[in-house]
Amino acid sequence: MTTHARTTPTAALSGVAAAVLALSACGGQPTGAAPEDASPPVSVAEPLAVTYDGGIYVLDGTTLELAGDIPLEGFNRVNPAGDDRHVMVSTSEGFQVLDASAARLTDIVFPGAEPGHVVRHAGRTVLFTDGTGEVTSFDPAQLAEGAPETEVYTTEEPHHGVAVELADGELLVTIGNEEERTGIMVLDANREEIARSEECPGVHGEATAQDETVVIGCEDGVLIYRDGEITKVDSPDDYGRIGNQAGSEVSPIVLGDYKRDADAELERPEQVSLIDTADGDLTLVDIGTSYTFRSLARGPEGEALVLGTDGAVHVIDPEAAEVVETIPVMDAWEEPLEWQQPRPAIFVREGTAYVTDPATSEIHAIDIAAREILTTATLPGTPNELSGVAAH
Repeated sequence: MTTHARTTPTAALSGVAAAVLALSACGGQPTGAAPEDASPPVSVAEPLAVTYDGGIYVLDGTTLELAGDIPLEGFNRVNPAGDDRHVMVSTSEGFQVLDASAARLTDIVFPGAEPGHVVRHAGRTVLFTDGTGEVTSFDPAQLAEGAPETEVYTTEEPHHGVAVELADGELLVTIGNEEERTGIMVLDANREEIARSEECPGVHGEATAQDETVVIGCEDGVLIYRDGEITKVDSPDDYGRIGNQAGSEVSPIVLGDYKRDADAELERPEQVSLIDTADGDLTLVDIGTSYTFRSLARGPEGEALVLGTDGAVHVIDPEAAEVVETIPVMDAWEEPLEWQQPRPAIFVREGTAYVTDPATSEIHAIDIAAREILTTATLPGTPNELSGVAAH
């Protein structure tokens, strides 16, 4: 495969920013193409992907009917690939592409140990492989033709990180190693460093807000990157960890979690954070119930949605910083101690929120504007992770 990237083939970075930029078809590049399928082809409308212990269910997003059951051992994670038919599956071998519209796994694989975050922005999809420090970016529209052309940047040291590629080709990437994560740096389209901050202990997670503003979580607040500058916003507590965020392109405000007990075996927070990227304000909102890392989402109008352990979706007006409505969905539940264990999850696509209930093996489709459940279906097994294609 020949790679046609927007960056130069190599770029030398000075000091601790020194890293390798590899633009080739090896070392983290995808292998294979869409395989021949001996079974009759299917066409799934607005597909959803739901993992269970031993595989992945593919559902019709309009009816919630089961369209496919794909056996796949191990603990697998799912994220939108960035187009209207594919989902990225994080397996023990790397990132594998699921053709959700056809309800089958392809043999397109981005190999690497400990596949982590998948970020979609500005027509690019970026994969971060924790075990190697490889950052792989590509145009998801090319997945329909097989393995896409890719650009790979390798961080100085492997770590649990994340990266975002902006519309002008800039690459924001975390800084860290196996022992600690300290901040972010931003590289231009030629992969020369243009900005850096190491004022972000325990850096984790990202979200993009209005005007292509990026928010990165820290154990004591967040970093905001916009227009070439990095700004630190402190939490109101010495330890105020924001590790999971949900952004919206129609809102300057990012929804984040908020944990204040550094010594807790498992903290069950009842406050969420709202980070206003326009003025740098950080506001905490008490929702009256706990939630988990799979509980945060955004609606089509920028609504902040939080799936609580009380069994309801809490709708927050981010401008007013208050809960304006709750949508009852299921019975109350408790977060399990092990993060890999099933717990309710929320996934939003346009005006519909999809919510799973492992206790009953159900999935619900909710009309966000009408604040009501549209459809409920029962799955053959216990749901764990929930995702789908990014666009219709």
